Amino acid sequence: MRALVCVKRVPMTGGRIVLTDDAQAIETRHLGFASSPHEECGVEEAVRLVEAAGGESVVLTLGPAEAVEQLRDAMAIGADRAIHLQAEGEEWDAQATAAAIVDAIRADEAEHGPFDLVLFGNESADAGGYQVGLRVAAALGRPAATGLKAVAVGDGRVRCEQEVPGGRDVYVLPLPAVVTVKEGLNLPRYPSVPGRLRAQRKPVATVTPTRPASRLQKLRLVVPEGQGTEATVLGHGADAAPAVVRVLDELGVL
Repeated sequence: MRALVCVKRVPMTGGRIVLTDDAQAIETRHLGFASSPHEECGVEEAVRLVEAAGGESVVLTLGPAEAVEQLRDAMAIGADRAIHLQAEGEEWDAQATAAAIVDAIRADEAEHGPFDLVLFGNESADAGGYQVGLRVAAALGRPAATGLKAVAVGDGRVRCEQEVPGGRDVYVLPLPAVVTVKEGLNLPRYPSVPGRLRAQRKPVATVTPTRPASRLQKLRLVVPEGQGTEATVLGHGADAAPAVVRVLDELGVL
């Protein structure tokens, strides 16, 4: 079993998300970084598959030099080695990112043999483009399934479960295949101290791809509006007592 997981270095957003003035990116001056939650589940799934069947799990990212931190995190929970497509400056668009990943996959497969399964997060936690996994699958000519909450490999096939209203759709794909997974697929393990020490000794191959001319245009990012809350003033002081009693009676408290 050979599994490849593609991850992305994204800002850690535990609170209110603020965009840059041009609305092209998340303001990261006061934020840390991590892998997207969907992709953390992808790494965990790849490690579990290889633990069960034997083989090799590889993690890949396209990003700045600092993105090696996310690769080390993935290797700390069990990934065997990493490929770092080092790219500084502005974020690459989905088409350019997919092309660089395809080139890296073909180069690695020429040396080590084909990957049975290539896993992506369903979408990145920052831009939420939903494109890269399917673009890679199309370029490689491999079957793909997206938005998965369960994956099982056996007999040269991968069984995929996708949540839909009222239940789940099931797809069975021949290997090799490409899948995109969602948070909740599994519960990712936390990197242990011994795991982090082992990760420092695992190999990271660094490649500097040439950035192609951009053929896609990002108009802007938008932060979805929250649901908000409403408050009703029932009155002031003792004069509000009858209104409070009425509301409690309507709620069935009295």
